[in-house]
Amino acid sequence: MPTIQRKHTMYHSTILDADPDTVWTTVRDAMQILDIVSPGDLDIHRDVSWVEGGSVDTVPARYDFRLTLNGRLVQQEIAARDEINKTQSYRAIAPTSGVAKYEATIRVLPITNDPARSFFDWSRTLEIAEDADLNVVEAIIDVMEKQTDAVRDHFAQTAE
Repeated sequence: MPTIQRKHTMYHSTILDADPDTVWTTVRDAMQILDIVSPGDLDIHRDVSWVEGGSVDTVPARYDFRLTLNGRLVQQEIAARDEINKTQSYRAIAPTSGVAKYEATIRVLPITNDPARSFFDWSRTLEIAEDADLNVVEAIIDVMEKQTDAVRDHFAQTAE
């Protein structure tokens, strides 16, 4: 098993076969993006819901889900959103499954010479707890590595 750094940073990007407004309408909604990144064989989330009055149009907005991997509750919130620049940041509000701190940002950008497509990027930082089960953390990171491709594939299917 490769050594997992205590602070693990990830950055993924892709081109999507949908215009920025269509992509943004989908990915700004935590319920929709969690559904996209956890289809069938990547079924990693369950019991996904807004909590404490959270909603797609509220910032900050809290949402919870359980990892199917170990049944642990994940508590996250949309921390910031910029509708004009199509950027949204979210974070874990409680440590779980060996991840002491988690922050992420998604961004949707236009492609100047191809307005029917978008550039999508997803950056994330995880701080791993000293007493973490590294097998669980590795499984979580492995799933995250595939999630941008799941977003790409979702919009490729929509475009057909």
